[in-house]
Formats: sequence, structure tokens, C-alpha cells
Amino acid sequence: MPDSWTPDLERFGKPHYKAIADAIAHDMQEGRLRVSDRLPPQRDLAKRLGINFTTVARGYVEAQKRGLIESRTGQGTFVAGQPRRLRPAQRPSVADLTMNLAPEPEDRALVDRMQAGFVKISRDLPTLLRYQAFGGTYVQREVAGHFLAERGLTIPPERLVICPGTHLAFQAILQTLTQPGDGLMCEALTYPGIKAVAGRLGLQLIGLPIDDEGIEPDAFEEACRMRSARVLYLNPTLLNPTTSTCGQERRLAIIEVARRHHVTIIEDDAYSSLLLRPPPAFAKLAPDITWYVASLSKCIGAGLRIAHLVAPDQRQLWPVSAILRTAAVMASPLTTALSTQWIEDGTAWQVVHALRRECAARQKLVAEILPAGTYVTNREGFHLWMALPEPWQRSAFAARMRTSDLSVVVSDAFTVADMPVEAVRISLGGVLSRAELSTALQFVSHVLEHETQGGVDFA
Repeated sequence: MPDSWTPDLERFGKPHYKAIADAIAHDMQEGRLRVSDRLPPQRDLAKRLGINFTTVARGYVEAQKRGLIESRTGQGTFVAGQPRRLRPAQRPSVADLTMNLAPEPEDRALVDRMQAGFVKISRDLPTLLRYQAFGGTYVQREVAGHFLAERGLTIPPERLVICPGTHLAFQAILQTLTQPGDGLMCEALTYPGIKAVAGRLGLQLIGLPIDDEGIEPDAFEEACRMRSARVLYLNPTLLNPTTSTCGQERRLAIIEVARRHHVTIIEDDAYSSLLLRPPPAFAKLAPDITWYVASLSKCIGAGLRIAHLVAPDQRQLWPVSAILRTAAVMASPLTTALSTQWIEDGTAWQVVHALRRECAARQKLVAEILPAGTYVTNREGFHLWMALPEPWQRSAFAARMRTSDLSVVVSDAFTVADMPVEAVRISLGGVLSRAELSTALQFVSHVLEHETQGGVDFA
């Protein structure tokens, strides 16, 4: 019976986790394991083999990577059939829980529709290989405005430019608003990209205390009184890394402080498309003091390298546009045309709807597998923030994950000024399937519940 499958690991050598995957492949070839056979639960197999649960879990992860088995939530682990023959570039060498990427679409009809959009724009390929109008054509900017209108924004094309990603947009805005040595206020835990941009421009980041709705207005008020900084960067919806979302009342309180102290707001709105009912954007509540940047990376695809930048007014956009034009000439005409096509024909919103469904399914796995109280997340997002229990230290926890080919991001990457907390961010998307994510989360759960720092055997 496959349920009682007990391989002879010694014939396959060490390490044992690879021997488990080799044994599965061998027994499939010999006919002892067949497609859809249920494999033993990991704990049962570990007990029969006299090895650690973690070694068996790692072996099952290795077998999943080879396409030998699949995990079905609530049912178990099953033989999947012939190994997938995917090029190395298509699969990660580890279960990468570091890059905050949206889960990739697996709906064949949706992928075909996306492909059809690509074929349609390629019919005019010679034109797309030429230099194009900076910031997108009037029609392309108008279409981008239609996409933002779904978030409650009314944006005239004259105030919008299409940029090659958010980093360049932030850099151009900050070069216009600040000088080297100036302060830039932001969340105490903030997006690593803005840390990199600020460092490049010689700006001093001022981390403001946060709670479960983002920055605290009183702390913002005090920073405005005590410091000369007059620019505030915010990632107010599904904050990367903590997943907090700033509600409308909190946003209005922040705007009141900003107006009183003549502070300009840069709103990084990467994630609000994921929410069915997002709070109104700062760019809607206070358009005259807000620079708004909305990337397509988190809701459509990072490979597009497309972001929509909206200025408070057309006059303020001119110097920013000049910097962008000097730095990059233009966003890629190919990906600009493709994103425009997908928005026009409705494909973009189909991708967003599919992403919402996938996020819900993955968050359900999180709720079923991870111990309650060990993390915070938003059920509409695709990352979570995990405060580590004592005595775990973040570097040791990340190292423990790497021993089983998992990778997470420690809090240092997000921390501004203060000592980093013992926490990690875990991303739930990218190329990982639900089954692979489930196995990864099971391992994280096991480590949290059954291991202490330094107390594990890596047989």
C-alpha cells in the first residue's frame, strides 16, 4: 500500500532529504508508486524511517520541485505523475518567500487572453520599436486614467505620465522636492525601495511610529514641529511589510497635519487594486498636496515595469518629467502598449479579479496552517508579517529556513533608524503553486511549534 510506503534510504545515499525524492522517482519508475497514490503523512514516514520530521518535509519539498508529487490541502500528498521538464530559469532553486510578487495566473483561458493581447499589439511591431512620446501618448495616458478611475480617482491625462517603474518615479519626484541632506518622513517600517532611493539622493529618512493603521498623526505632528522635513512618503494600503491599511479617518487626520505644516505627500499605491473596498486615496482626499504613484507590478505583472505617476497639477509635473526624460527617455513602448491594450479590452481587470481569488485561497492556507497569533496579515493581500517568538532571532530563523530551501526577508530590510525587531516578512506569491506554498508554510509552522533556536538535527 502506498500509504505504508517505506523506502530504503541507504541505497540512495545522503543527504536523506534528497534520498527521499530519489526513492519516490525510483519507485514510480519501477511501478511501486503510481499516479494519484497517496504517500504517508510526513510524521508517520519520519517515525518509520527513524529520522527527523524536518528531513522528511524537506524531502517532500524536493520531490515537489521535481514534479513527482503534489500536496492537496486537507487530503494529503499524492504521486503527481511524470516529472515536470521545466527549464531551470522557470523554477526557483528554493521556495522563494522573499520577493513580494503576485501569484502567477494559472487559468489557461486567462493566460490565452493575455497572450492574445500581446499578439494584437505585435502586429504593429515596427512602430513599437521606434522612439515614442515621453510619458505615453495622450490616448495611453487617458486609458491609464480609466484604470485609476476604478479606485475612485478622476485624473486628466495632462497630470499623468507613464513611467518605467516606481523607483525612477520616486527618484524624479524627490529630486524636485528635496536637496541632499534634507529629511524624508516615512513609516518606521517601510518599503526597501524608498530606502534605496533616499540613500542615493543623500536624504535622511525619518521613521514615524506606526500602529495597525500606519503612521500615528501625533507622531507626525511632532516630527513636523521638531524637524525641517517637508515631504512624507507613505505606503498606506497593505503596507509593505506589515500589511496595515490606513482608514479614511486616519488619512484625513494625516492630511490635516500635512496642510498645517506645508508637507507634500508621496503616495505609493501599489496594492489597493487587491482590495474590494479600498479607502479613498490621498490623491482623492488631498489632490493638491499629493504625488500619486501606482505601479502595475503588484496587480498585473512586475515584468511590465509600468507605473502611473500623477502630479498635483500640470505645472508641478514639468520638472519631474524633465528628470524622467533625461534618466530613461521613455517607458518601454512594448509594455506600455501591452498594458494599455489589457486595460482597454478588460483583460487587466480579469487579471486583478483572478489575483483576488488566488490571494483569498492562499490566505486560507495561511489561516489553516500557521499557528494563530504568530503573524499579522490582510486576507486580501499576498504577504504577511511574522513577529518571532522567543528565543528566536531573525537571522537564525532565516538561516533555519534556508537549510530547508526556504527564504524569507528579515526586518532589517524595512527598518528606519531604530533597532530592527525580531520579525520576518513572508510572501505568498510568485511562481510557487498553492501546493508548494502549503508545504513551505507547514515547515514554517513546524519550526515555530516544535523547534527552538539551535536545537535541531539536520540529518
